[in-house]
Amino acid sequence: MELLNILTGWLKNQAIPELLATSLGYAFIVAALVLATVLVRLAAGRSLVRAVELFLHSTRNKWDDSLARRNVIKRGADLTSVIFLYLAIDLFLPATVIATEFLQRLAMVILIIAGARVLTAMLLAGRDIVDTSETGRSTQLRGYIDAITIAVYVMAVIGIISTLTATSPWGILSILGGFTVVLLLVFKDTILGFVASLQLAGNDMVRIGDWIEMPKYNADGDVIDVSIHTVKVRNWDKTITTIPTYTLVSDAFRNWRGMTESGGRRIKRSLYIDMSSISFCTDEMLSRFSRYHLITEYLAEKEREIVQANQEQGVDSSLLINGRRQTNIGVFRAYVTAYLKNHPKIHKEMTFLVRHLEPTANGLPLQIYVFSNDQAWAHYEAIQADIFDHLLAAAPEFDLRIFQNPSGGDFRRLLLRETCG
Repeated sequence: MELLNILTGWLKNQAIPELLATSLGYAFIVAALVLATVLVRLAAGRSLVRAVELFLHSTRNKWDDSLARRNVIKRGADLTSVIFLYLAIDLFLPATVIATEFLQRLAMVILIIAGARVLTAMLLAGRDIVDTSETGRSTQLRGYIDAITIAVYVMAVIGIISTLTATSPWGILSILGGFTVVLLLVFKDTILGFVASLQLAGNDMVRIGDWIEMPKYNADGDVIDVSIHTVKVRNWDKTITTIPTYTLVSDAFRNWRGMTESGGRRIKRSLYIDMSSISFCTDEMLSRFSRYHLITEYLAEKEREIVQANQEQGVDSSLLINGRRQTNIGVFRAYVTAYLKNHPKIHKEMTFLVRHLEPTANGLPLQIYVFSNDQAWAHYEAIQADIFDHLLAAAPEFDLRIFQNPSGGDFRRLLLRETCG
């Protein structure tokens, strides 16, 4: 105030009219304040900001690099310079002048914008820190961070409108309440996505890096981004599928995270045995099977058990159907069990089943339900293929046939036999 009086008095002494002298003095102070604000920002940018950013990059911690990458320090310097301008206007310009009130409101608007930019930069830096953490809760925190970011933007807009119109923020909110229906229609997807992101975060349904399947959207791959509006999935063919966030709550999808965390990957596949090849084992068959080292001890123990049981019941052993007998399918099932238990890639601590399913028109399903201890897709497929390569080749050694529908070659051989006959 004193500075304005001094400048105005000096200009009057130069024979300048009072109104013009007052206006020129006011304009000079405003220009000086703006110039001082710019100089404060430049000084902070060239010294303090650079020093702080160099310090952050020099530390061993990785999380503080996010503060520099998201320009938190630079935006903080902007905020400092705006605060300086606002305080300087209040200090050097008279409050009774209408232009001063306008400048104060303008400075307050800039201050709100600068403050919102600092907060959003800090939130983005926090999201980066969460994404690089190993807590396994990144998606949950990302949802909350995105929600807070939206709240910051909304409050900033309300603050700007309140400042420019000189009304209470509560009055702005009451006016907005009248447009609730319109806002719900216009921002329906955003509101649904916001609510869904909170549900995803609260229930830990999806994280970045999870393998998910959602056939409705042809999504089958790794989650690479989760936001309020969309979830991005990189499919195995390297395409990107974008799914609305709220559909992950309203529709069904499969998350393979449990498999990844379990340490095993399920193998569930059946061999269909031609039931006409199933028979009781003869002495010759048992003698031949006993040479298969994986089941040598099993056959000896099983045969002793059966002989003892038949003797106790006085069974006539001259007929195979009398009493208890071993079958080639039973011996083969024991062989499959022993083979898998001796396989180095089969998880021994997880579910392990070799069982019969209900007979079908395609034969008797012999199902293998086990878990591999290698979860990598290519390795898992190779393990599964190696197992069934061996078992398909081993089945005929037990006088069993794998069911297969007749092919053109089968009919051709049949016709040749009839022709030759």
